[in-house]
Amino acid sequence: MELKINRETVPVSECIYEGVQEQTVELDYILPDYYPDIFRLIRCRVTPVITDSSVSGDKLNYELRCDIRILYCGEEDSVIRCVSQSQSFSRSVELGRNCTSPVYTLSPKTDHVNFRAVNKRRLDMRGAVSVRIKICGEQEQEVISDAFGMNIQLRKTPVRYASQRIRADKMIQISEETELSAAQPPVISILGIRCSAGECEKKMISGKLLAKGEVDIDLLYACEKEGEGAVEPLSFTLPYSQIIDIDGIDESFECRVEPEVISCEAVPAAGKDGENRLLRCETELMLRCQGVKTSTAMLVTDAYSTVYPCETETSEIRTEQIPVIYDESFRSMAKLAEGDSVPQTIYAMWCTPKNINTHISDDGRGLVVTGMLTYSMAAKDSSGMISMPDKDEAFEEVIALGDDVSGSSVSADISVREVSYNISPEGVLTAKADIGARISVTGSTSVKALTGLTADDSVRKERDGDYSIKLYFGVENEAVWDIAKRYSTSVAAVMEENELPGEKLESGGMLLIPIVT
Repeated sequence: MELKINRETVPVSECIYEGVQEQTVELDYILPDYYPDIFRLIRCRVTPVITDSSVSGDKLNYELRCDIRILYCGEEDSVIRCVSQSQSFSRSVELGRNCTSPVYTLSPKTDHVNFRAVNKRRLDMRGAVSVRIKICGEQEQEVISDAFGMNIQLRKTPVRYASQRIRADKMIQISEETELSAAQPPVISILGIRCSAGECEKKMISGKLLAKGEVDIDLLYACEKEGEGAVEPLSFTLPYSQIIDIDGIDESFECRVEPEVISCEAVPAAGKDGENRLLRCETELMLRCQGVKTSTAMLVTDAYSTVYPCETETSEIRTEQIPVIYDESFRSMAKLAEGDSVPQTIYAMWCTPKNINTHISDDGRGLVVTGMLTYSMAAKDSSGMISMPDKDEAFEEVIALGDDVSGSSVSADISVREVSYNISPEGVLTAKADIGARISVTGSTSVKALTGLTADDSVRKERDGDYSIKLYFGVENEAVWDIAKRYSTSVAAVMEENELPGEKLESGGMLLIPIVT
């Protein structure tokens, strides 16, 4: 008699690399002749962004760009000036081995920034940024899916897994010209710009992916009001619509498109009256597309023969599911100032999340999000000086998801949707931020599957007596498989003899165990 075995190859997910790379950023800048002398430094901001990335063999390569903006006031007027510079760095990570079907995330952030005026014409900036890197890949694992002959008994379980992944990135440029309203003063210089891309709509058309969405732009610009320097906020939206070619994709794939802002610049231009009332905005957006096709395989998790001795080999099989996305929101409040420290005029207020950490709640049905919210404002104090102070406020929020996400991989993209402020009659300045949380939950299935199975037909199992049926006292929730394996009989025979409704005992009691030969 021969034992016949069917095998199947399934992809097993694994973490290839997880770590942090640091990069120093330094700037020694001499002002051009047309800039006024430095009288008072106001603010410095370094914004890191990943402009390109790829995995080749056993190495991850990426391009890091740091956008630097330093704001200051000259001695002759109170108009804010902006020094804008960019620095690019090519970095790589040795993975130690080749990575198949890589899925990776690169999350840059600013660690610290120090800046000073060396003299009236020279600026010095020293800072550091870091990039948190996580790379997952797949390796193929051969497992047993079926077996026949030699009175073999099999326990099987269905496993759903990502059988095929397709990834494509497309860089797009959005150009738009915006005109200021009649109530807004003309632009002297752009002080800062923040750009965010919301959720992207997608649609499959003839093997191509149609992606539509909007980019929200908020900027601050320097201007003059009533003969004095001031700051003015401006917000507008740029729509986009793109067709993305992805080889091999069809309706059987579940697709995601994640828009990522690479750069955003606004340049003032003169209108018909000769004043800078036009803004030419150029935005670079990377559309990161991923398609995943899922399949289901029946894997053998245990085996035995009712007649012959067997030996088995097992391996831990971990397969990832398609991420489930949750869009949630919550609100944060902070006390920013009181009494004499409250600004005379507030031109604009914004909020930036940083140092975000997440973990699954104790009950497994929610996500705990912690981090810092930096509230910033452009304001004028009682002496008429313009400043841009920051206030850090720690927060912790428990977001109920409704589903059990225990054992899943969870990440959250935190964004500030709206900021408002209020000054009470008692002279207390408070701010309120509406926070959006886009939560990605990636479930996984971990199964000990059989990778090897042998049966020895040269010898038969010995029994402790000559009988065709045996009595056994079972306990509640005991698996029928374990009982049948212990007595070298079949699960079907035990269930039929005792008229059991399922493969676990609903209650304890006496069972009749038929012996199968």
